[in-house]
Amino acid sequence: MSEKSSPVKYFISGGFGGVCTVLSGHPMDTIKVRLQTMPLPKAGEAPLFTGTWDCFKKTIQKEGFRGLYKGMSAPLTGVAPIFAISFFGFGLGKKLIKSDDDQVLSKPELFVAGAFSGIFTTSIMAPGERIKCLLQIQQGGHVPQKYSGMVDCARQLYAEGGMRSIYKGSVATILRDVPASGMYFMTYEWVKEALVPDDASAKLKMAATIVAGGCAGIANWLVGMPADVLKSRLQTAPEGTYPNGLKDVFKQLIEKEGPTALYKGVTPVMIRAFPANAACFVGFELAVKFLDWVAPSL
Repeated sequence: MSEKSSPVKYFISGGFGGVCTVLSGHPMDTIKVRLQTMPLPKAGEAPLFTGTWDCFKKTIQKEGFRGLYKGMSAPLTGVAPIFAISFFGFGLGKKLIKSDDDQVLSKPELFVAGAFSGIFTTSIMAPGERIKCLLQIQQGGHVPQKYSGMVDCARQLYAEGGMRSIYKGSVATILRDVPASGMYFMTYEWVKEALVPDDASAKLKMAATIVAGGCAGIANWLVGMPADVLKSRLQTAPEGTYPNGLKDVFKQLIEKEGPTALYKGVTPVMIRAFPANAACFVGFELAVKFLDWVAPSL
């Protein structure tokens, strides 16, 4: 990332990078949510899905390839502003930490700037995630179809519980995104710095962007996965299932399934993380270069 780029360029370029992320990574996100939210099998019954491949195969058999893109309207509509705000927050965080424009930030400082960006996104991320998860589990084998699409889902949630229902899971979203965003941006800068010498060619820089972006995605999810599992369960549960919110989700999950359940769905997440986030940072870097060309003073 260019140290000279303004937060405004980060905002615009981050939005474009986010669209690239959703288009490349949504199918595995659908698998992740279905694995995270599938009901526990009763005694003597087989689980709904035995793993990532089984979930993928059953989704294709029952719903076709379109089933893998279920719920994509919500993140695709919200992802441009979400990533735009995230990258803007990172750019602003770096600007606030720096004492002058030429200062090179340390890795802990990059982490703080990245974590700062995670706070910015919750206002859009939480309702978008809630709607996305509810649409993704429909026809996944254990939930009948209730919502015809993103707008209908938002309308029904509002009718049932107002804005509180739409924003259900906001605390879990913050607990996921603040540390995960810090790790995300720090890892990207760290890996890219390690891979790119001062005299690197354009091809090498692009290859480094792909590798660094993919590594950033993996690091992000290693940190954010437990909170994401709790968030998915809370956001897709019927009203009244967890009276004390996140505390009850965590308690029941540990009692019934053990700590390893906090990483349920990790396989599709990691399969998705590298290409989706590589696409994000490639899109971001290309957008920055384009803006530097058409609006150098922005």
